[in-house]
Amino acid sequence: MRPAGRLGVGVIGAGRVGPVLGAALAGAGHALVGIAAVSQESRDRAEAMLPTAPILPVPDLVERSELVLLAVPDAELPGLVQGLADAGVWVAGQLVVHTAPGLGTEVLLPAVRQGAIPVALSPAMAFTGTSIDVLRLREARCAVTAPGPVLPIGQALAVEMGCEPVVVAEEDRAAWAQALDDVVGPVELAVRSAARGLARLGVEDPDAVLGPIARTALDRALLRVGRPDEGEDPR
Repeated sequence: MRPAGRLGVGVIGAGRVGPVLGAALAGAGHALVGIAAVSQESRDRAEAMLPTAPILPVPDLVERSELVLLAVPDAELPGLVQGLADAGVWVAGQLVVHTAPGLGTEVLLPAVRQGAIPVALSPAMAFTGTSIDVLRLREARCAVTAPGPVLPIGQALAVEMGCEPVVVAEEDRAAWAQALDDVVGPVELAVRSAARGLARLGVEDPDAVLGPIARTALDRALLRVGRPDEGEDPR
């Protein structure tokens, strides 16, 4: 028997996000029903992050879960939700939570029509898919989108994962996703370019050089958010 308020969680998607959030929910006392993983890489990640969770076929996982966590790319989510609806797999009364930053709960309507309860959660993090992410969730904000009566459930789940919930309206999800991309994309490109430049110089461990400067540059940029340009030397 699970304690009151604890749910059986099934995770669909063993990329960098699903196993981390599954581990965070397990750490909050929820029971992991299992995880769906296809490729060998995803199976390896699932076994590393969620060693006690069985790897199950998607239909079996959904049917056994009280909370289904859909941690798949934005482009794959509509087809997955509709396909499971067409197969009649969704269970009335179960929570269906997706993590796609650019989408709200409208994409979950095929499941809702079969009685599911929709929530969209998107932590503002660049996931590595490792256990360090579980700790970093404690520093992150998480976009929460859900119908009014369900919103407190979404906020509570974000808190249980370690995040600070931020309510984002359905129509604002695309702007939320764009804001995250505006940070992650350029940073990754800049670090990769700099690493190649240092490698050409013969530096054996570019990560050790770039890690501290990247983190401190970000800290400095965040300190200047909202401040007028004072014409400081940007170096």
